[in-house]
Amino acid sequence: MINIAIDGPSGAGKSTVAKLIAAKLGITYLDTGAMYRACALYAVRNGVSVSDEDAVEKLLPNINISFSGEGDGKKVLLNGEDVSSAIREHSVSKAASDISKLRCVRDFLVAQQRKIAAETDVVLDGRDITSNVLPHAKYKFFLTASADVRAERRYKELIARGAQVEYDKIKADIIDRDKNDSSRAYAPLVLTPDSTLIDSGDMSAEEVADFIISRVNADI
Repeated sequence: MINIAIDGPSGAGKSTVAKLIAAKLGITYLDTGAMYRACALYAVRNGVSVSDEDAVEKLLPNINISFSGEGDGKKVLLNGEDVSSAIREHSVSKAASDISKLRCVRDFLVAQQRKIAAETDVVLDGRDITSNVLPHAKYKFFLTASADVRAERRYKELIARGAQVEYDKIKADIIDRDKNDSSRAYAPLVLTPDSTLIDSGDMSAEEVADFIISRVNADI
């Protein structure tokens, strides 16, 4: 079974790289970030604070997250509704960061992620894949880049979608999210000793994906 675990801060390019790897190797890409975003969206829509663990925990039995399609056409479904675009809104990013601090949410989603990884060849990206979700995965990587590089990437991505955003606000949010992700009490973002560190600042997504694939192919 091939399990590839990729961690790293917001905007490092993890999802893009993971999708490329999945396509090139013909394995499943599990968008763990989308799962947290979907939970956050559900809470926001229902008027529940993403910081109120008791209230959020009561919502979890009503949340069903699934995926349909493949590649660029893959859709994220929340209780059967296509929320692929809604979960990528800038406001949902912060809510996802906050709700991901809650142990009940992490336990709820990690159980689903582990089950999928145990049954199929898969590549996962997130904040605690190497340390918590799949600590025994053979292929573990930590993808990062400077806050400036990550903010510029996110800014261009959002502008391309027609969003009205400010670069300085995006950079500030990224720095704030880095702090949240690295300092949360449960399953924080960490570079594990057995993960390969990759700085993507001067690398394209293709180059990063090919580097990771070369590590996997060396063992196949």
